[in-house]
Amino acid sequence: MTLEILTADSLADQRHGFFTRKGGASCGIFKGLNCGFGSSDQAHAVTLNRTRVADAIGVDVERLATVHQYHSAEVLTVKGPLGPNRPKADAMVTATPDTALGILTADCAPVLFADAQAGVVGAAHAGWQGALNGVLEATLAAMQALGADPANTTAVIGPCISQAAYEVGPEFMDAFMADDPDNARFFAGGAGDRVQFDLPAYGLHRLRRAGVGEAEWIRHCTYRDADRFYSYRRCVHQKEADYGRLISVIRT
Repeated sequence: MTLEILTADSLADQRHGFFTRKGGASCGIFKGLNCGFGSSDQAHAVTLNRTRVADAIGVDVERLATVHQYHSAEVLTVKGPLGPNRPKADAMVTATPDTALGILTADCAPVLFADAQAGVVGAAHAGWQGALNGVLEATLAAMQALGADPANTTAVIGPCISQAAYEVGPEFMDAFMADDPDNARFFAGGAGDRVQFDLPAYGLHRLRRAGVGEAEWIRHCTYRDADRFYSYRRCVHQKEADYGRLISVIRT
């Protein structure tokens, strides 16, 4: 099956893609393009899936950089192939030619960045913890260190969980209110004491406040569309043993 790759017009000058689960070699609950070695999927299937992604983005698979993500604000500057031992970080930046940066998600927000004039790109894994702790601003700062200008930078949030599907408890909201009382606008009322959090809107707010020239969400919900996307929360609700990881990639 052919890979399905979502793109953003605002990043048209940069080779990139938000890959759906379609077109992969994985089977069972991972059926499709599972690119997560952290899952319990067969390693050879994940390797084949990543090779297909690298081919689609136009680089050797060794030049498709991914990291060990752990919901931090840590940013890695990539200057060449990372090898088999993936460093711990939740974002990457590079100005090295023919280098692709890949972010893995399954409800969290993948964010791709590019300053086409400077030849600098970035990619970030922005779940609620990373976004709250500043991973998006840290990515922009690391891009600046390579010569990028936030005002010339475009940032696009890919498929992630939407507000209608993201119900959380009051203690979750409390963490955001403690950071900034204005964050109340990113929550809507749910059942009982539950509230619904708007992750993509919060990410856009942080990006725009940081001064990016253009920011958008491509408006695809991972939870609602099981045919196209993996979802951690859907996996929990359906009591499945594990879940696949989507990959979003940008290259120089």
